[in-house]
Parts: sequence; structure tokens; C-alpha cells
Amino acid sequence: MPWAEILALSSLLYFLFPGSETRVQLVVPGACEGLQEASVGTGSFCFHFPACWEQELNIHLQNDPQEQLKVPLQTLPTDQLVRLIFPTSQEPLLRVELKKEEGPRELAVRLGCRPCAEEQAFLNRRKQVVAGALKQALQLDRDLREDEIPVVAVMATGGGIRAMTSLYGQLAALKELGLLDCVSYITGASGSTWALANLYEDPEWSQKDLAGPTELLKTQVTKSKLSVLAPSRLQWYQQELAERARLGHPTCFTNLWALINEALLHDEPCDHKLSDQREALSRGQNPLPIYCALNTKGQNLTTFEFAEWCEFSPYEVGFPKYGAFIPSELFGSEFFMGQLVKQLPESRICYLEGIWSNLYAASLQDSLYWASEPSQFWDRWAQDRASLDKEQVPHLKVEEPPTRAGRIAEFFTDLLTRRPLAQATHNFLHGLHFHKDYFHHPHFSTWKATKLDGLPHQLTPMEPHLCLLDVGYFVNTSCPPLLQPTRDVDLILSLDYNLHGAFQQLQLLGRFCQEQGIPFPPITPSPEEQHQPQECHAFSDPAQPEAPAVLHFPLVNDSFQEYSAPGVRRTPAEKAAGEVNLSPSDSPYHYTKVTYSPADTDKLLHLTHYNICNNQERLLEALHQAVHRRRQKQQHRPE
Repeated sequence: MPWAEILALSSLLYFLFPGSETRVQLVVPGACEGLQEASVGTGSFCFHFPACWEQELNIHLQNDPQEQLKVPLQTLPTDQLVRLIFPTSQEPLLRVELKKEEGPRELAVRLGCRPCAEEQAFLNRRKQVVAGALKQALQLDRDLREDEIPVVAVMATGGGIRAMTSLYGQLAALKELGLLDCVSYITGASGSTWALANLYEDPEWSQKDLAGPTELLKTQVTKSKLSVLAPSRLQWYQQELAERARLGHPTCFTNLWALINEALLHDEPCDHKLSDQREALSRGQNPLPIYCALNTKGQNLTTFEFAEWCEFSPYEVGFPKYGAFIPSELFGSEFFMGQLVKQLPESRICYLEGIWSNLYAASLQDSLYWASEPSQFWDRWAQDRASLDKEQVPHLKVEEPPTRAGRIAEFFTDLLTRRPLAQATHNFLHGLHFHKDYFHHPHFSTWKATKLDGLPHQLTPMEPHLCLLDVGYFVNTSCPPLLQPTRDVDLILSLDYNLHGAFQQLQLLGRFCQEQGIPFPPITPSPEEQHQPQECHAFSDPAQPEAPAVLHFPLVNDSFQEYSAPGVRRTPAEKAAGEVNLSPSDSPYHYTKVTYSPADTDKLLHLTHYNICNNQERLLEALHQAVHRRRQKQQHRPE
């Protein structure tokens, strides 16, 4: 049972106002719709409010502020049209028609801490694929029993184009080694989500050679980006955002970033949606992708004071902390007290990619303020890059635009003036109520990490909108979904694309897990490893059998300098191909770089591919240990 308790939602309330053109204001305190205004005349209105509260409808006549009419809603019969006539100081009398209806009993928000039924069914299908792949890779002499099949996950960090490109190289290497089918989950954050979103457009992607998708990636990464700010593009962005607002989506700057990012990574708009990726899971033929974001407060608190993990999969979007999830196609729709109030069309996946990677929106917003033409925009972007060369965690802040914005900014005046960078999305937790003992619920306690966790009226269910951010504003990792005890992950392949410290983000994650009591192995590299990171590092904790083992692949250029492939030493003519600049100060792969040269793209793809293939034995040993750990878990599990 989750920490929230279920209260009945009453009651849809419809109002008809035949009569004069007097303007009125209507409000039901506690209803999700808030204040509504209209001219008296034929029209209808709807409020959703808790059935158990003694609510009243307040009607104000705007041209007579002293005049206020009140209707106790508890006294209204259910499913009957009631006609009321109110005497006013004006003529004619105000006539109101009301009808109260019971809301549906079944919630549209799933409350629970276990994976949804669709994910569990997927895992059953995927187990058969994983079992066959493990038998072949590990050369087992018998088939694995169902309870012996380990759960293996790939965890990718963010890092812009660098992360997207690197993940392509590493997945191609896992495919080449026959190990990609051993993986049940792939999680991504920020730039690595771009790779996953691209790959999952093909329902059979992991069963095919990745050479084709990689060539397409290279085309997009190396192309000129000047056209994304051409006048015709700007006009299209404006029209697209206006249509999105008309449908009922809140307006925010991240939506503009989403469209520009789509133009950076694709030649044409893509109609693909997150729920479309279910086809890629229908037979267990690919790992389940999970995309990560943070929810925070729009003002006053930093992400280190208030940040909650939000996960997106083709099946559901939700908060593990609250044990609350909705079908992915309903993300962005309006909810109240767990009920679907207004369904909006599912967003194209580019808008979700905008959320997952809106760390880049800060530079984008500043550059657009000042630019009068595309060349000035990119010059300003480069200046921002120079000030962020160490890729430290940025502070989320909103600054006033300059007095005279550039001509490009004029296209988006409504977005660029006092608009938050964070994604404003209808909150599907809005109006859910806490159980009196919510703070002691073990699942909530595991993920509580903010200064407001003891104050129920200041937590997310009290907010009408979510404030979603790139995880880079907190810790650059996509690991939290894999640490859910109900997913029972045995082995995590950690793919880290940070340029500033091979272990920095993994150690931050380890510290977070330690503080929260989440089982996770100690991340304690030796001084030698800190000074000279290797291509692969293993972390485990025999004292914590419930903690996953971690095989960590930082982005380093070690033996690749001397070898073009495992065991194949470079010739003098090939030495230059092994020189990959990963310096945090002047690397061509800095996260604000949106265009790579063909040579730099090939180097990064070959390096990340090589680092996986060169550690085949480490991977096989980790998989052997995962099977052994799974067998031990089953032996020690109570009957």
C-alpha cells in the first residue's frame, strides 16, 4: 500500500447562465480548476472537488464587487439538474442551472511500488532472451532455470552529443560481443536519452547490425547547425508552440529548446512518441528503456535542497518516492486527486527529450536574448562554453533579459520574458492526499531526501504543476530506477561520459545511497586509480548481497592510444587515430558542442567501442558472478 490514501473525487459541476451580459467570477475552494470567469449567457463550466469536503460555490458579479452568491454543494442531489434563481441588485435575476455528478471510483493514477503489470510481463518475455544469450556467452552446460537468470542493466550518464555518440559505440560493442541480449534494462539521462530515443524508433534495433544507425548518427553530428535558426524555422517553432499552448499545455522555455534540439539532431520533425516504443518490447526483443529527470521547486530552493527522481518508460511515467505512476501516453494531461480531468494529446518525444536534457536550455536562453542573427547566436553560445569548461553542476537561475533583445528573441517574446527554464507540466499527483503515517512508509523513507519531506502540504502533490529538470542539475546519473528493490538488479554496467573525474558522479551517487540507506557498493577507487583511471573498474560488496555489483566504464583513453583493436598494436601511421582529447578544458567533446568534425566523431565512436571490447573478459566474469549471486539469492530466500 503506498503512502497516499484514496479519497473520493466528487463530482463534476456544470453551470448554465442564461441571461444578460454581466460578467461573473466563479470559484469552488479546493477545486482543481481555480477561478473561472465568464459573461452571463449560455455557457457551461466544470469544477472537480473532493466529495468529502463541505464545499460551496461562490459567484461574484464583477460590476458589483460587494455582491456575492453562495451555494452549499453538499445539499445538492446527485445526478439531478437543479435550477436556482438569485435576486441581485441588477435586472434581470441571475438564473443558474447546476448538476452534481459522482467521479469515477477507479483511479487513473496507479498507486504502488512494484513495477506495473506491463513491465512484469515484459520481464518474463525478456528472461527467455537473456537466458539464451547467457548460455551462449558463458558457455554454460545447461539452460538456466527461471530463478537463476540475473537482471543486468546498462546505466548511461548525460553529456550532450558526447554521451549520445559514446552510447552508440558501446552498444555496438556489446552487440558485437553477443552481450546486448543479456541486458534487461537501459537507463539514460540528458544526452544519452537522445541515443535511446533514436534507436527505439526501430522495434528491432538490437537484433540488427548497428552500422546503419551509427552512420545516420554521424551525419547528424557533423552537419552544420546554422539552419536551425533560419527565419522559416523560427516561424515554424512559433507556430508549433502556439498550437501546443492552444491544446492546453503550459508554456515554458524548455518547449522551445525541445524544438531546437530536434532540429539539431534530425532533418525533419519526428512524430514518434514514448508509448510507441512499446512495440520494441512486445516480444522481449530489446531491453526496457527508462529515461530520468528531476522534479524540483520552481523558486527559492536549489536542487540540492529539493529534488525528486522521476522516471519515464514506454509503459509508465512516475515517482518511485511517492509510488505513483500514470500510463506514458497520459503524461501532460490534467489530473486531480488521482482522476484524469482533461486528457491532452500525447506529446511528441522531442518534448520529452527537451525535459531530459534542459541543462542546455540555460545557454540557449542567454544566447537567444542577445542574438540578432544565427552567427551571433553561436558566438554567444561559445562564450558560455568557455565559462563552463569544468562542467561543474550549474545553478538553476532565471535572469532578466537585456533591455533590447536581439531580433531572434523577438520571435519568442512571450517565452523569453520571465519564463522559467524548467519544464512546467500538469502535475498528475495534484490533489492526492497523504496517509497520516506517510513519513514512516519504508518506500517513501528510502527516497526522502529533501528539507520538505516532513511537511506534507509543501510536497509535490500540493503543486498544480511539475517543475522537471535535467538530472545534471543534481547528480549526472540515470541509476535510481535500477535501485528499486522490486526491480532486483544484480549487475549494473555503468557507462560514464564525464570529462571531469572518472569517479566523481558515481561517488556522489554512492554517497546519496549511503545517506538514504539504499543498498549500493562502496565506490572506493585507490589513489592510483584516481590518478590514472582504467577502462573498467569493478565495485561490489559481499557484505550487502542485496546491493548490485557495478562494472564502471569511465570515458578514458588508455590502451586505445597504442591499440586500434584488442591485441592489434597501432602502426606509426595509425598513431594519430589514437589521440583523443578528453581534457575538460579544451576537448572537442565539451557538452555545449553541437557539431563534431568527422574525424572527432570517428575517434569517439572507435574509442568507446574499443573500451568495451577490450574488457570482454571482465564483462564475462561479471556476468558469471551475476548468475552466481542470483543462485545464492534464491538459496537464502525464505520459502
